[in-house]
Amino acid sequence: MSWGTELWDQFDNLEKHTQWGIEVLEKYIKFVKERAEIEINYAKQLRNLSKKYQTKKNSKEEEESKYTSCKAFQTTLNEMNDYAGQHEVVSENMTSMIMAELTRFVQELKQERKSNFHEGRKAQQHMETCWKQLESSKRRFERDCKEAERAQQYFERMDADINVTKADVEKARQQAQIRHQMADDSKGDYSSVLQKFNHEQQEHYHTHIPSIFQKLQDMEEKRIVRLGDSLKTYADIDRQVVPIIGKCLDGITKSADSINGKQDSQTVIESFKSGFEPPGDVDFEDFTQSIKRTVSDTSLTNSRADGKSELKISGKSRGKLWPFIKKNKPPPPPPASDSSPSAVPNGPQSPKQQKEPLSHRLNDFMTSKPKIHCFRSLKRGGATPEDFSNLPPEQRRKKLQQKVDELNKDIQKEIDQRDALTKMKDVYMKNPQMGDPASVAQRLIEISNNIEKLRVEVQKFEGWLAEVEGRLPARNDNSRRQSALYETQNATTPVSNCAQDRESSPDGSYTEDQSQETEVKVTPTEFDDDFDDEEPLPTIGTCKALYPFDGENEGTISVAEGEVLSVIEEDKGDGWTRIRRNEEEEGYVPTSYIEVYLDKNTKGAKTYI
Repeated sequence: MSWGTELWDQFDNLEKHTQWGIEVLEKYIKFVKERAEIEINYAKQLRNLSKKYQTKKNSKEEEESKYTSCKAFQTTLNEMNDYAGQHEVVSENMTSMIMAELTRFVQELKQERKSNFHEGRKAQQHMETCWKQLESSKRRFERDCKEAERAQQYFERMDADINVTKADVEKARQQAQIRHQMADDSKGDYSSVLQKFNHEQQEHYHTHIPSIFQKLQDMEEKRIVRLGDSLKTYADIDRQVVPIIGKCLDGITKSADSINGKQDSQTVIESFKSGFEPPGDVDFEDFTQSIKRTVSDTSLTNSRADGKSELKISGKSRGKLWPFIKKNKPPPPPPASDSSPSAVPNGPQSPKQQKEPLSHRLNDFMTSKPKIHCFRSLKRGGATPEDFSNLPPEQRRKKLQQKVDELNKDIQKEIDQRDALTKMKDVYMKNPQMGDPASVAQRLIEISNNIEKLRVEVQKFEGWLAEVEGRLPARNDNSRRQSALYETQNATTPVSNCAQDRESSPDGSYTEDQSQETEVKVTPTEFDDDFDDEEPLPTIGTCKALYPFDGENEGTISVAEGEVLSVIEEDKGDGWTRIRRNEEEEGYVPTSYIEVYLDKNTKGAKTYI
């Protein structure tokens, strides 16, 4: 079976198939590369683990190594080190014997494939040119035949007409002869071109194309065989290290068999045996002969009463040592915030800002206007806009996130290059003989400009991404929540200090002064009080979700397609509607994602503050 005879008309499909075969080979190369990386990382972790538990010199562990169990453990660590070495061998062999060889082979395949298909396209273009010549000659022959026929008919009409002069008849006859001669010439030319085309077509489909397709078939079969050989090599590389790994495991088993509990017990005896004889029985000594029984019941009762009073006083005085702890309550937990660097508990604390009225915060929240595109308003066809607004929201979010990640990678590359050039410039400034510092100054300026441009691009795409994810309405509110977090952290810091002071006190008593107690009791609660006084919004209608919405950002709520919910605040022109699922779940969703049914007696949403 030959591609040239069986697939003579499948030029495009063979082009796709050979490209797919090369991609399969590249995929296998990538697989082997990742496997080699896994092996080398695994070997590195094994070596670090073995090194971590190795016995350190001049330490107590070195004295413990005289026990057979400890010796076996150290032998196991050494064997694991050798075991890691075999995984490094696997990684090196896969890199050199499979990855490097197949990479060169893939480059050769690409070059050979490119050459063969270039030759095939050239042959196809030649056939197209011959076909155009044949069509042109055929049309000319057809046109000349029609002209000759019309000239012959005209001559016959002139010849039959008795009113026409002889000169006109002769002129018509000559014109008909000329047209007939032109038709005969076109016929001969058409016949010649047709014979040439048939010959070229015969050569094309029975010689040139079969030859090219046979080369492609040989190339594809060679690729398949090479892939099979690589799979065998892949297995052989693992099989080669199996005996050595088996020896390592045998060594661990042998060390485990060498453990002797009796011997270790004897070693303990030898290490701690004192050599003294155990003490004998203690003799009884009688002191009753010299005792005078002069103790009265009254004195005994008084002494017991005195002891009780002492105990009571002691307990009471001890209770007075901790008056603050019994009254103090634990500080409230800090409010949740997003994972920005400013929200890290151990980070720098922001200064306390003056609290704004709740109405101002809600107004700031409602003034941001994200643009969420509805599925029905997406444009189809045409050039792709820069912000990917022609895509559905989820696809657009993925594209924008991918673009942001690419730009961040480019920024990191530029920053690394800038740091390297900065170090080089410092070296040149300290040692002028090594180079001129001014030679890298221009490059540093260019890199800084590139970084600034890339950061502007990142900000632009992050803005679009924030619009898609619905972050814009809650963006102004996040900063205030973070400032509230800092205030809570500042308020809770003295409490932890008090606990540290109590733990560090040697006798367990509490010795803080009154200023520390006052500092603990002060807790900012203005922001919380504002929200405690907020009344729930009334229901002004219902809505039905046309599309699903994740609601991952603060202030939003997730909805499922077809879900019916209550509307508590209309769209104010910013593209967001506030809805409620139950008494505890409410938030904003894009207006284009829902269909709103307002009550007839309701004119609009009201904000209660």
